[in-house]
Amino acid sequence: MCVMPEHGDAGALAWRRRISRAHYATLGELFDPTTFRHLGALGLRAGWRCWEVGAGGPTVPAGLAERVGPTGRVLATDIDVSALEEAPEPGFEILRHDVTAEPAPRSGLDLVHARLVLMHVAGRDAALTAMTGALRPGGWLLAEEADLSLQPLACPDEAGPAERLANKLRRVATESRGDNLAFGRTLPRLLRAAGLTAVGADAYFPVAGAASARLQQTMIERQRDRLLAAGLVTAAEIDQHLADIAAGRLDLTTFTVVSAWGRKPP
Repeated sequence: MCVMPEHGDAGALAWRRRISRAHYATLGELFDPTTFRHLGALGLRAGWRCWEVGAGGPTVPAGLAERVGPTGRVLATDIDVSALEEAPEPGFEILRHDVTAEPAPRSGLDLVHARLVLMHVAGRDAALTAMTGALRPGGWLLAEEADLSLQPLACPDEAGPAERLANKLRRVATESRGDNLAFGRTLPRLLRAAGLTAVGADAYFPVAGAASARLQQTMIERQRDRLLAAGLVTAAEIDQHLADIAAGRLDLTTFTVVSAWGRKPP
């Protein structure tokens, strides 16, 4: 079990950064295969010009760069690019950018992709306008967002107190954030409203596994201070849940991720 440094400790910031890096890496392990399956179906190939919006970690832009090759171009943007800048020889361009408040940094793109971005921002309409406006005629947008209302449980098989505690923590952690918990299912409608055609969508979530457990751990550790400050859970409950994860006693799932795609009319 990872123990957070005390407040004011010089290592607290470094600890938070390590947890964030682990979180991004686990998201990549869980969801990159689905992302790149969709991108392959959309025709991703050498020479494409791509924009990865709200990249967080480097796994998706690095994968894009590998697939588009030296004749293509990949731009990865985020309001916090620290994790991207730590990637060794990334092979993609990095830009600090707020998609909800700034114009699209590129135009005439073959692909724009965003994963687990729009549900967390207030300016979703502005972000979608920027993303679709950056596409060339015939270019593709792939948006992937969580829908926590479709699958709200950490442990669907609620067999005992450890599972009930896991589900309580998942519930309070998600419901207290203020995000749209049913956002993922709205993506097809939003892409059509943005003027895209050939719209399609599917959904995915792993039922159990080591990566799902690691994701639950990092999600709780990243939100620990907020949950305690709000009085939603106790420190003892968080510590017990993290101990249950570390002991391998839980079959933990992730949230459902809805992937939706659409094409800018020629």
